[in-house]
Amino acid sequence: MDDILIYSKDWEEHANHLRVVLALFREHELYGKLSKCEFWLEEVQFLVHVSTQGIVVDPAKIETVVNWERPQIVTEMWRFLGLAGYYRRVVEGFSKIVSPLTQLTRKDQPFSWIVECETYFEDMKRKLTNTLVLAIPNTTKMFEVYYDYDTS
Repeated sequence: MDDILIYSKDWEEHANHLRVVLALFREHELYGKLSKCEFWLEEVQFLVHVSTQGIVVDPAKIETVVNWERPQIVTEMWRFLGLAGYYRRVVEGFSKIVSPLTQLTRKDQPFSWIVECETYFEDMKRKLTNTLVLAIPNTTKMFEVYYDYDTS
């Protein structure tokens, strides 16, 4: 696993959440490298800013995406798609939005930026900078957690 973020409203709730998560890790024989772990943080920088106040837009990260210039070559497109791909599960219609952009990275296709590419590029930027990209689950309701478990 790359990143696990445990968000809680207060320290008591956080202690309970942490106990549950660590117990699940132990139960399933999952281990982390302690030197790469950080506990009891009041704030975490991400595409959004997660703090004890909740989730708010991190202006520095958002500004980077908003000011991202139109890719001119394949490697620049790969960089943008790499960032966008990180959020594929939380961006509705991700595959449809990036399809024309992904076409530009094919070896058998010339890098030809058309109006459709510009439209989808700007749409993805809007979706990545929307505060609704990440949301804190309502713990009073049932929800499912999906993860990518790599056995290699």
